[in-house]
Amino acid sequence: MSQGTRRSGRSYALQLLYARDGDASNDLAGAAVNWADQFELEIDGQAQTFAKELVAAAVERAKEIDDLIVSASKNWRIDRMSRVDRNILRLGACELLAFRDVPVKVAINEAVELAKRFGTSESSAFVNGVLDRIAGAVGRTAED
Repeated sequence: MSQGTRRSGRSYALQLLYARDGDASNDLAGAAVNWADQFELEIDGQAQTFAKELVAAAVERAKEIDDLIVSASKNWRIDRMSRVDRNILRLGACELLAFRDVPVKVAINEAVELAKRFGTSESSAFVNGVLDRIAGAVGRTAED
């Protein structure tokens, strides 16, 4: 799978998680397919599949991921983080935990890029710092 496909998949996964953050009962697997069609999004099949895998893993491991985020984000409660930052962190932490084939540097850099694109001016530094601490907490190094 190409880097562009994964990048597109991550962006789509962020949108899906963001929507779920408002209503945890949303059927994300169904939404992943329907939204792409409904909104005429230009997302190829591989990117949609990657997005579904990311979101499914993030939802399945939500408590573990949120606990990691809270412990790595000094003095920040997860419900006080911006909705965008919180969900970018969830995706990044999910990749660090569940997608061991993705190098640490790539997982963190891609999350930082999402933060630059969708977050505030402070988001990228915040996401970078928190995910770096999470990588260490789950035993991943920059060489992984």
